[in-house]
Amino acid sequence: MPICQNSTFPTFLLTGVPGLEWAHAWISIPFCCLYLTALSGNALILFVVLTEPSLHEPMYYFLSMLSTTDIGLCISTLVTVLRILWFNAREISFNACLSQMFFIHLFTFMESSVLLAMAFDRFVAISNPLRYATILTHTRIAQIGLAVIIRGAAILTPLVLLLKRLSFCHSHVLRHSYCFHPDVMKLSCSDTKINSAFGLTAIISTAGVDSIFILLSYVLIIRSVLSIASPEERKKAFSTCLSHVTAVAIFYIPLISLSFVHRFGKHAPPYVPTLIANVYLLIPPVMNPVIYSVKTKQIQKAVLKHGLQTPKSQPALHTELGRCHRWGIAADWTATAGQMPLPQPLQLLQPPPVAHRTTQNRGDPRLQILKPLQGRSAGITATSLRPRHAVRRESPACALRQAFISSLTGSCLAPPALGRGTEIAPPAGNSR
Repeated sequence: MPICQNSTFPTFLLTGVPGLEWAHAWISIPFCCLYLTALSGNALILFVVLTEPSLHEPMYYFLSMLSTTDIGLCISTLVTVLRILWFNAREISFNACLSQMFFIHLFTFMESSVLLAMAFDRFVAISNPLRYATILTHTRIAQIGLAVIIRGAAILTPLVLLLKRLSFCHSHVLRHSYCFHPDVMKLSCSDTKINSAFGLTAIISTAGVDSIFILLSYVLIIRSVLSIASPEERKKAFSTCLSHVTAVAIFYIPLISLSFVHRFGKHAPPYVPTLIANVYLLIPPVMNPVIYSVKTKQIQKAVLKHGLQTPKSQPALHTELGRCHRWGIAADWTATAGQMPLPQPLQLLQPPPVAHRTTQNRGDPRLQILKPLQGRSAGITATSLRPRHAVRRESPACALRQAFISSLTGSCLAPPALGRGTEIAPPAGNSR
C-alpha cells in the first residue's frame, strides 16, 4: 500500500538549469538560436524534397521523414523550455505532462526507426542497385512510414497508461525542463516495478534493436563495398553513407551519454544532467539538416535553385511590352508570373519558307522589317507572357511580323540571325 493516495492528479514543477537560475535570460539566447536553426533547417529540407521532382526518390523521402520527426521533437519541448527560461513558469499539470512525455518519446522512437529505414535504403542501393527502384517503391515507403508511427504509438500507449495508476505523494519537482518518463516515475510513492520493467522493454525494443540492425546493415554494406574492384567506386559508395553515419552518431552518442550520467553521475554538478538532456533533444534536429545539406550535392543544388529563383521585375516587363508594341506586334499581352500554359502557334501565321538569297535582292525592303526584332529578348520569357488574342492584319509586312511572333511561342525572343546567303522568300500569292 502506498503511503498516501491522491484523489486528484498533481501539478509538477519543471526545472530549468539548476544552480544557474540567475542566468536563465542569457541561457535562453543560445536555446532560441538552436530552436530557430532546427525548425527552419528541417522545414527547408521538407520544402525542397516536396517541391523538387528530382528529389522524389526513396533516400530523400526517408530524409523528409527524419526532418518531420526532428520538427515534432523541437515543438514538443519548445514551449516548456522557453517558458521556464523567460518567465520562470515551472508549473505543468499531470495530463499536460503525460501528453508532452508521450510526444517526446514518440518522436524519439520514430527517429530511431527512420534511421534504421535509411540504413536499409543504403544497403539496398549499394548491394543491389539494379533492383533498388523495384524494392523501394512509393507504396513500400509509405508502408514503412506508417509502420514507424504505429510501432512508436503501440509501445508508448501502455507506458503512459501505467503512469495513471500511480499515486504521487513525494516532491513534485522534476529534474528537467520537460516531462521525462524516468523522472515522473521516480516521484511516485507506489510500486513502480511494472513501470520500470515496461520502460526498459520499450527502450530495448526500439533504440536497442534499431542500433543492432543498423550495425548489421553497415557490416553488410562494408562487405559489399569491399567486393568492388575499383577504388574510386569504393570511395563513392562509402561517401553515400557518410551523412547517415554522422546522423546515427549524433543521435545515439547523446542518448548513451545521458544514460551514463543518470546511472553513474551522482556526484556530478546538478546542471550537467539537465544540459546533456537538452543536448540530447536539440543537437540531432539542429545538425541533421546541416549534415545532409553539406554532404549531399542534390540537396545543395535544390536549395540554391529555390533560393536564387526570383520572378521577373515588373518595370522590365512593361519596358519589353512597349518594345513589342513599337515593333508593330498586334497582340494584347498580360503577365502571368510564369504559371500559365504557352499558346499554340497560329497555323495561319506560320513563317514563310526560306529561299536562297541572291545579290540582286539584297535591298529587299521586307528584310528591313526584321531588323528591329533582333536582340530584343531581354526581360521577357515564354512562360511569363500569354497572348489573349492576336489581331490579324492584311499587309504582308504585318503578316510577316505576326508569323515570327507565333513561331516564337508567344514571346518577344530574337529570331535567328539571317545569314549572308539566305533571305526570306515572299509569301505565296503576293507579287513583289
